[in-house]
Amino acid sequence: MLEPGNSSELPAIPGKRYFTIGEVSELCGVKPHVLRYWEQEFPQLKPVKRRGNRRYYQRRDVLIIRQIRSLLYEEGFTIGGARQRLTGEEAREDLNQSQQIVKQIRMELEEILKILRR
Repeated sequence: MLEPGNSSELPAIPGKRYFTIGEVSELCGVKPHVLRYWEQEFPQLKPVKRRGNRRYYQRRDVLIIRQIRSLLYEEGFTIGGARQRLTGEEAREDLNQSQQIVKQIRMELEEILKILRR
């Protein structure tokens, strides 16, 4: 396992759809009990649970875990600060995505208006 202060390179994420908690633990350099705790603290982290309550993480989850790890261990954030930072980033992404959708709809409506004016 990587120590909290160790900024060694993490291994590449394989091209799989689902990862077990053990695989994610190795990919992200944190122990499984830490991952379970982070699930309670970060609402963005929602692994799929299947038979026997086994957790299956997706690539998106692994990326979020790596981001959480970086915020906590390398940048020195508290759990609450890291949670706020992630929530803020989600809000910016949602706003950006909404703006792109509005632009696209506006362009389509202008095209329709041109057609109707003919």
